[in-house]
Amino acid sequence: MKLRKIGFSCLLAASLLSFTACSNDSKKENNDDLSYLNSDDEIYHEALGDFYEIYSDAKNIADDSERYVMMASAEAQMLASAVMLPLQTNGGSYAISNVAIHSVPYVKWGNDSSRFKTTLVADKNIKAIDREEMKKMWEEKRGSDDFDYLEWAKSYLNNKGYNLKRTYNTTYNSDVETWDILATSKAIDSEVLVNTHDGLLEYDSEGDLKLALAEDYSISEDGKEYTFKLRQGVKWVDVQGTELYEVKASDFVSGFQHMLDAKGGMEYLVEGVIEGASEYINGTTTFDNVGVKALDDYTIKYTLTEKKSYFLTMLGYSIFAPLCTDYYIARGGEFGSNFDSSSSTYSYGRDRSSIAYCGPYIITEATSGNKMTFKRNNKYWDLESINVDEINWLYNDGKDELKAYNDMKKGIIDGTSLNTASVAQAKKDGMFNTYSYITETATSTFSSFYNLKRQTFELSDGGAKSNKTNEQKKNTYKAMNNTHFRRAISYALDRVSYHAQMVGDDLAKNTIRNSYTPGDFVYITRDVIKDNNTFKAGTYYGEILQYYIDKLELGIKVWDSNTKLGDGFDGWYNPTNAKLELDYAIKELDIEITKDNPIILDYPYFSGSTVYTNRANVYKKTVEASLDGLVKINLIACNDASDWHYCGYLTSTGSEANYDIYDLSGWGPDYGDPSSYLDTMLPNYQGYMTKCIGLY
Repeated sequence: MKLRKIGFSCLLAASLLSFTACSNDSKKENNDDLSYLNSDDEIYHEALGDFYEIYSDAKNIADDSERYVMMASAEAQMLASAVMLPLQTNGGSYAISNVAIHSVPYVKWGNDSSRFKTTLVADKNIKAIDREEMKKMWEEKRGSDDFDYLEWAKSYLNNKGYNLKRTYNTTYNSDVETWDILATSKAIDSEVLVNTHDGLLEYDSEGDLKLALAEDYSISEDGKEYTFKLRQGVKWVDVQGTELYEVKASDFVSGFQHMLDAKGGMEYLVEGVIEGASEYINGTTTFDNVGVKALDDYTIKYTLTEKKSYFLTMLGYSIFAPLCTDYYIARGGEFGSNFDSSSSTYSYGRDRSSIAYCGPYIITEATSGNKMTFKRNNKYWDLESINVDEINWLYNDGKDELKAYNDMKKGIIDGTSLNTASVAQAKKDGMFNTYSYITETATSTFSSFYNLKRQTFELSDGGAKSNKTNEQKKNTYKAMNNTHFRRAISYALDRVSYHAQMVGDDLAKNTIRNSYTPGDFVYITRDVIKDNNTFKAGTYYGEILQYYIDKLELGIKVWDSNTKLGDGFDGWYNPTNAKLELDYAIKELDIEITKDNPIILDYPYFSGSTVYTNRANVYKKTVEASLDGLVKINLIACNDASDWHYCGYLTSTGSEANYDIYDLSGWGPDYGDPSSYLDTMLPNYQGYMTKCIGLY
């Protein structure tokens, strides 16, 4: 989502949800003298120049295995720069649910895992022992020609005394910003709207890429042209379910151009991938020269700049969604230089009633801060695939840590992750041992980001205001632009204690992530000789990354050779190394740093939640203790979650970031290649996450 993404979900308090950036209400303190700040380019290349140089070379390598090795080398440099500390992934927490495991699409990237049509929902909580049996069968048989997991799961649940229902009730904690799936980079938008349309190809519950709106496709011999034949008779409908038009190849062309025109934040994903896309975005060519063409009413062709082995994995993402061309034009939509979303005649995507639907659901209700309802689209081309006819998303602001659990017990919602408070309550209620299970971890990486060029010190309404003096702000800036100082902070945090505040002591290590790209995300398929080492075929990305980490003598662990994972342990926390790095920093910095004159780092947190308050206090306590009080973590209380969000993830530029340290943002992959992560840290507004470190 994957997407600047919000981290820790308030409504499923032990899990993570993904959100992306949008406009912010924060502002600079105009009375501050910020003349000491260097340019974004100077700061970036000082901090991440080595990463950028190696990664730029890696991007030009056609062979996947060699490219993965080079990308791991580049990521090692990025981790060495310590502009962020990887914190955790989502999942890995206790939960109780009525939803059958793996009954939604299984995929590590893109939007398909948010498609709900195949969801199997029982009429009561599924026992942990039954869930484990289903998981075992899925792992053993998925992908087999003679096995259909969903059909097997239906039969299994019925035989175990569960009845399947046709409604699914869940929760959300942030309203949709735009109803235009092609004009957003926010996961809260795409997670909702992905259910309103289908893609050309989609992943199924067993992790296989299947035909959807495409009934066939072919790839040219040179791997640069992908031609898709569309299903005929697929209909667009309005919010009332009234039939509008047939889905045509031209709708995919229109959708792609509108996505580039709207500049919702995800258009960079196709730069350097689709022929002419970069030039069109930069205004140096017309759309006629972009490699997306309708050959006839039912044939769409994509021409790539060069062979991209991962291209098909991108198609489940929102950037390739179709657009009902005539409907869009009727609502003031135009293309190219004529596109103007601020026009008084432009109404497309303003609400649920101003979009067309060709997917399994129509959004029949959307009340801010209250409820969203999805109902089955009776004109949908594949009605037999729908297992849930109605989905209700109920708003939860996260202030009551037991609300989701209590609502689940009452049957108001069909499941919830368990935080420390609800784990204790579930044990008291006698439900924990019978029904709780540990959710699977995922590929989203949530990090603690360090602001290298802070320019905002309060929100526009006066909230989340820093109390630092100008001299303290200047000292923080100098310190944050020292690599050894940033490493000292990263080594100083006890992430096990930090995570325990959310999920409890017994699961505290489960979701810890030690790298930006998950270590098991990809592996090489042939031997690669590079940098005095032979990386054997089958070697995971994380093992290669560890090799380069060790060459840099960083003293951190990002890969466990026994478990073949980069998660589940704290490979960064080392108070001894933290002190050494701080000593190096003090020698290099022209600042007097003492216990009476520490470096002060503002850390905003959601004070409306006991869990987040406890976690913030652990952050403060462990970092300050590790660094002998020479660094002070200044906790900035945000009584409302919205203030917390506006400090960071609801920002559109680095200059709006109102923090020194922020732990509410993360990234999930959009397609199956490490570049989906590493591209986000490119300079000059190319990288989506560089704004998290205060740049661009």
